[in-house]
Amino acid sequence: MGSYRTLELTLRDILQVISPLREDWPPRFRILDELRAVVQSVESLRGATVEPYGSFVSNLFTRWGDLDISIELDNGSYIPTAGKKYKLTLLRDLLKALRKRGGWHKLQFVANARIPILKFERFESNYFNISCDLSINNLSGQMKSRLLWRINEIDGRFRNMVLLVKEWAKAHGINDSKSGTLNSYCLSLLIIFHFQTCVPALLPPLKEIYPGNMVDDLTGVRAVAERHIEEVCAENVMKFKSDKSRNINQSSLSDLFVSFLAKFSDISSRAVEEGICLYTGQWERIDSNMRWLPKTYALFVEDPFEQPANCARTVSSRQLVRISEVFQTTHRMLISGHQNQHSLIAMLVRPQVSQFFVRTPGNPNSYHGGYSVTPRPQMQRVVHSPVQAQYQHQNTRVNRRPNDTPINRAVNSSKGRGQQFWRPRSEQ
Repeated sequence: MGSYRTLELTLRDILQVISPLREDWPPRFRILDELRAVVQSVESLRGATVEPYGSFVSNLFTRWGDLDISIELDNGSYIPTAGKKYKLTLLRDLLKALRKRGGWHKLQFVANARIPILKFERFESNYFNISCDLSINNLSGQMKSRLLWRINEIDGRFRNMVLLVKEWAKAHGINDSKSGTLNSYCLSLLIIFHFQTCVPALLPPLKEIYPGNMVDDLTGVRAVAERHIEEVCAENVMKFKSDKSRNINQSSLSDLFVSFLAKFSDISSRAVEEGICLYTGQWERIDSNMRWLPKTYALFVEDPFEQPANCARTVSSRQLVRISEVFQTTHRMLISGHQNQHSLIAMLVRPQVSQFFVRTPGNPNSYHGGYSVTPRPQMQRVVHSPVQAQYQHQNTRVNRRPNDTPINRAVNSSKGRGQQFWRPRSEQ
């Protein structure tokens, strides 16, 4: 378990709280179904499909995670293209339809973003609502989500780290691109980079997973382009996993979490001269990388699937200093050796999440802080990506997906017996 026993136990308790339950999936499917009905009522969007992407598809979302949605326009079998002005027009049409239909809260049209989006919320209970970001023709976002799901297949500790780091970052106010801090996609890439640079490495340089620029290859017939990317990634992931000669990293979750904080504690000073390149799996000097010049960003984290785009482009210089301080402060506290479960929970999760930990002062099985997790069933991932399977089956034309992918295999294996995405360990 490593040298941080209390931290290890606490991290696993936090995971039990923030990981999606079986009942957290249907509300997102309902949103997609209801949105599909609205889209079909808009004349300018006739023939379009509603497709999720982001952490929901890559299975890297917490139970309170946002839902990213792309409306893919009808263009026969070819990948659709639409200019920004046309996308803005379509989003305005959809905004009118959503207002007319009602039931969609906090509608916000973000027209000046790099990718124009509609933001809205659907309330599920007194304490739980789902925030949604909707864009047009975001096939690249969908493919990036699938590639992250592939990476998650290599080592399950990646998903655990993403969920824990996102919750910790939210607790400290550094997971908000609107305020000049890190977006969730960037945090996921930082974790990949951490896994690439551990000794021994848990993940390879991403050029070994997809030796090209994925976005450049999304051209022509959609099914052909997607099939090529999926097959290349699947083959290379399998090759890496089956390599008997590589050393296996046995680090515990707590060891990986602490070393992640240590690695990026000096990120504000290091970012002055170096950027993070997941394609090669190493820090690279900005002045020697012609793709990144001229230096116009406080922090450069290159998107490995859309080079040379910078997924940290919204991070401000002032906020980068604060981000670095949060890494440093948390790291110092974790290695101090004076933490109990109560102080760890206060440090690693938001107050609204800490309510799921119940004080049990007389519980002999509690450790150091007298807290236990509110009882809930243990969940375990199935082999295939559930949301992709669901939407291949229900929402996408037959000729819009490759024929031999994990998506289709999951659909075929589930026909006739319904979708069961998660099940308690007791039922295994």
